[in-house]
Amino acid sequence: MTQLKYKFTYDTLFKMLFVKYQNLLKRLVAAILGITVDSISEFTITNPDIPPDSLGEKFCHVDISMIVNGQRVNLEVQVRDEKDYAERSLYHWARLYSSALKEGQSYSSLPRVIVISIVDFIMFGCAEYRSEIGALELNRHELLSDKFSLLYFEVRKLPKEIDVNNELELMLSLFRAKTEEELAKLEALEVAVVTQAIGAYREVMVSPEFRELERLRFESRSNEASALRSAKIDQAVEFAKKLLVRNRPIDEIVEDTGLTRAEVEKLQNAK
Repeated sequence: MTQLKYKFTYDTLFKMLFVKYQNLLKRLVAAILGITVDSISEFTITNPDIPPDSLGEKFCHVDISMIVNGQRVNLEVQVRDEKDYAERSLYHWARLYSSALKEGQSYSSLPRVIVISIVDFIMFGCAEYRSEIGALELNRHELLSDKFSLLYFEVRKLPKEIDVNNELELMLSLFRAKTEEELAKLEALEVAVVTQAIGAYREVMVSPEFRELERLRFESRSNEASALRSAKIDQAVEFAKKLLVRNRPIDEIVEDTGLTRAEVEKLQNAK
């Protein structure tokens, strides 16, 4: 098996791919929402750019926010199970909903806000890969408002054999693929939208724009790692100085701080 260097769930590639090829994004969103592409009369990406300062973050948050037929729709892929993703997606919904109200508008004018999460881990103890959370009265299951919607798609629960007539499962299978062989199997289905998506993925992966983003990410994270190492060394030096004042043996200081014997002796001679 040949592992993919970058999977469809790779944050910056995911966003660059679907922002550049908006016809694919529209097909994906339509399949997720259970509507036809032709029924989408308004489709606008409201955050097309990837902020450079986010590339150095340990867990880079890259999503796609859209306006779809007057609704606010947020799409994100998540690979790591950080045990707080439910709260995180709820927070994203709350921010989108609260920011949609303009000064002077009534609350009734607030749009429907849908947060879509494609996740590569298990969230719910059910067999279904699709889960929808809404605002319901707990006993009567009476809908409070349709303006609240959280949609989760657990790609690990997708059926092993995908129905070629099920566009949602076909497109979600792209996010499940981890090897070249899995992509080849999807290509062999000869479904136009899947073939187009894989071709677009390969084009983006070798594009100068993507390679530059990866260079910036590597540089940013290298700088961050260097700064952290420097900060740890500074802390060790300050700790060693205190121990020297207390006349602790050099061997013990080396063991307690992680500094070399030469570094500790240099500090001792500088007293």
